Amino acid sequence: MAGKELKQNRAIGISWEQKAAEYLKEKGYSILQQNFYSQFGEIDLVAKDGKYLVFVEVKYRTSRKVGDPIEAVDKKKQNRIKKTAACYCLKHALPEDMPCRFDVVGILNDALLHIEDAF
Repeated sequence: MAGKELKQNRAIGISWEQKAAEYLKEKGYSILQQNFYSQFGEIDLVAKDGKYLVFVEVKYRTSRKVGDPIEAVDKKKQNRIKKTAACYCLKHALPEDMPCRFDVVGILNDALLHIEDAF
């Protein structure tokens, strides 16, 4: 049962990540990659916004019972995302002075909140 539930949760997550990607595209972002993985973790979306390379964490919640989706991106999660972003930059041989930013898209039910330069 746990495996089936995990697959359903992942499918829901992918669906909301796609909606976040569509939202960002409407704002003028170019989506470079979805679901980049490293030994440190995953980045949901990698995008370009003007001169910035943007690493985007997408968090979805059906209610606030387990907390606000934005609050789920705590320091521990931020550190994993930063390490994974460094792996992305190395893998793609990006210059060290490439301006990067970390955004968070929180979705509560159908309400989407995008925080640029969240951490």
